[in-house]
Amino acid sequence: MGEGTSASAQPLWAGRFSEVPEDELARFGASLAFDARLWPQDIEGSVAHATMLAARGIISQEDADAIVAGLRGIADELAEGTLVLDPETGDEDVHMAVERVLTERIGAAGGRLHTGRSRNDQSVLDTRLYAKAAAEQLMAASAELAGVMLARAEESRDVILPGYTHLQPAQPVLLAHHLLAYFWMFRRDYVRLAAARDAADASPLGAAALAGTTYPIDRAATAEALGLSGVIPNSMDAVSDRDFICDLVYACALAQVHLSRLCEELILWCSAEFGFCEMDDAHSTGSSIMPQKKNPDFAELVRGKSGRAIGNLVSILTVLKGLPLTYGKDLQEDKEALFDAVDTLSGSLMAVTGMMRTLSYRVDHMAEAACEGYMAATDLADYLVSKGMPFREAHAVVGRVVARCVAEGRTLQDLSVDELAEMDASFDEGALAALDITQVVARRNSEGGTGHDAVEEQIRLAREALAEMA
Repeated sequence: MGEGTSASAQPLWAGRFSEVPEDELARFGASLAFDARLWPQDIEGSVAHATMLAARGIISQEDADAIVAGLRGIADELAEGTLVLDPETGDEDVHMAVERVLTERIGAAGGRLHTGRSRNDQSVLDTRLYAKAAAEQLMAASAELAGVMLARAEESRDVILPGYTHLQPAQPVLLAHHLLAYFWMFRRDYVRLAAARDAADASPLGAAALAGTTYPIDRAATAEALGLSGVIPNSMDAVSDRDFICDLVYACALAQVHLSRLCEELILWCSAEFGFCEMDDAHSTGSSIMPQKKNPDFAELVRGKSGRAIGNLVSILTVLKGLPLTYGKDLQEDKEALFDAVDTLSGSLMAVTGMMRTLSYRVDHMAEAACEGYMAATDLADYLVSKGMPFREAHAVVGRVVARCVAEGRTLQDLSVDELAEMDASFDEGALAALDITQVVARRNSEGGTGHDAVEEQIRLAREALAEMA
């Protein structure tokens, strides 16, 4: 897209050339195979441009009416599938394809559509309109998933499971608290997507190739007609800026990483070794050879797709890193990374939302695991601190207690007061309360903690945040 070459059929820019690229090279340089999906934005931009040209007296109202009617007819046929923008026709990109069809249908008036613009500002306009709409769709999908996470948290207020560091049992937490951690990730994804939407919300139309145009155009009018907040003030920046693509691809990549982290936990938790949950049959697959298998394939696929999401970000940043102002054919490479990032995240959000909505938790296994792994050790040390012992000394004492339990194959809860007192005289009946897992959780009511009161406050905040995402 932009100022580049066309296919072997005589392109609209061929007047200066005695030869045009042969078929194979032309196909290499063409972008219609992937940018055809921008036809709604291309036609929308062209309608606004033609309307403005007539309002400014640059073309006749009769020509503008013919152009607009022709474009809308093309849009209807493309939407119905009765017209297809086929790369085999020799069109280089979506802009040339639409303009060719229009001119074939309405004659000379179609040739006046491109007055006062270039494919450089036309291309980036289409991409901005696409990015803005795509960001809004992804925001809605992120909000839906966040809502599911909040709903699952609200129904899991009293479920206790192990919390982990280094994938080793660390301290018990409420399942609601664990799920809300992902809610806040998805909330941040929503905010980043909103920022990407806002970054795309400006019009480059009227910048033309790079230096503006001699025609008395009205850039503000086309921006307003397209629902964009304003115009980009510098024509060179307008045609060369792809920051908004980087913003959206980055937002998609990080959201995909968050989904990957969640799916990794689901894969672990659904294993026989953890047994914390079970994936719904509709979100699982079987084995072609092992009848007993129930595989979390879709969670694994989402996890795997994080690689391409990250790759898309690296791709667009690498394309941009050495480009002088203003336009280079390199910028044709911005679209596929953008499209793939959006498509990948959209599909992944759909899959994970369904998984989380239908996931079954095995709370008995979670509760059992919460009593293993010596996860009350910190509270036992804190108990000694409450008796006046320095924390580092208490840490060492409880470390010896844990070592004894490990050697004997017992849990901390298996120990009697007498056995504890053998290891340190500071232990008394109160130590048993310190080892009660439900109390270990309940005591952590610091702001943002896993105690019931703290989690209730967090749920309240999450509800407010979700309401803002509506």
